[in-house]
Amino acid sequence: MKHNLIEKYKGKKVFLTGHTGFKGSWFLKILNLIGADVMGYALAPEQDIDLFNVISGASLCQSVIGDLRDRQKLNESVASFQPDFVFHLAAQPLVRLSYQIPSETFEVNAIGTANVLDAVRLLDKPCSVVLITTDKVYYNNEWSYPYRENDRLGGYDPYSASKACAELVIDSYRNSFFNLNKFDQHKKGLAVARAGNVIGGGDWSKDRLIPDIVRALSKNEIISIRNPYSIRPWQHVLEPLLGYLELGIHLAENVHGFSQAYNFGPDAADSLPVSKMVELSISYWGSGNYEIIESVNQPHEAGLLKLDISKAKAELDWHPLMDAQKAIKDTIEWYKEYLQSPRNIASFTEMQINSYLWKK
Repeated sequence: MKHNLIEKYKGKKVFLTGHTGFKGSWFLKILNLIGADVMGYALAPEQDIDLFNVISGASLCQSVIGDLRDRQKLNESVASFQPDFVFHLAAQPLVRLSYQIPSETFEVNAIGTANVLDAVRLLDKPCSVVLITTDKVYYNNEWSYPYRENDRLGGYDPYSASKACAELVIDSYRNSFFNLNKFDQHKKGLAVARAGNVIGGGDWSKDRLIPDIVRALSKNEIISIRNPYSIRPWQHVLEPLLGYLELGIHLAENVHGFSQAYNFGPDAADSLPVSKMVELSISYWGSGNYEIIESVNQPHEAGLLKLDISKAKAELDWHPLMDAQKAIKDTIEWYKEYLQSPRNIASFTEMQINSYLWKK
């Protein structure tokens, strides 16, 4: 691992939203391993098997259970903690669910982001803020060209649109309250991270590919897939999380150079169709079959999406360390370990993190 990750975050106060979620739990464990002092702010995990409970997440941080829409509680939490860094991961993250609760999705993802930034605005100390949106913020023409950070933003479904709205909120706060020309007055830096589709152990969300695969395989059922030819920038969850940490360091040390957006995704060869992801998962599981079901009256989901990650490579010296096969292999191994030896899964999770970190 690049030693500056430990040197720069050890003993630093990190305010992490979404710490009870899938990505947030992995991030919380990483921050704990590199010596950061963390306050988490998020809704309670939904079930006992959620990764946050599996890794005893409440023992790794000051855990505040709260809603992003509760401005007073959020403001009080940030003010009491006095963070050096803020990583904003909390969101309503599911495309298909956003069709069922569109208004709530916009509230959480757009207004929730404004509330986080408002809490930072009221903070009377230097702070570096990394806000995580998604690869789906781009207006998707479904072309083979990978999207770059300066491409047009937009969104067909409520989830994608809500995240594009969040980017407008961020840009407004950057201009209005955290303008770089007045940095000596406010001492805040904002950067945006746009990550592709992440996979990894501990994700039990509905209507997500890997959790659906694991649920079927563990019951010896046939895997049903809706969009076999849809292509996504799949990556293991540890890949973007290390990118966020790198971005946070660069932002803290050179706010004028890094107060901007960065894509985090796999190399071009690892943007795979759903059918290939299923086949690789079955091969690492050791058995299983799948069927393609007709998408009749199903909500729209993008068919093709790729990211250009050359900016993060060039400016942050961040590079993917796993190809798609390694990402799927590690993910399936986590679930198999969980199902076979649930008591050992916390140490297994830590082992996977350490194995990845020391590749750096």
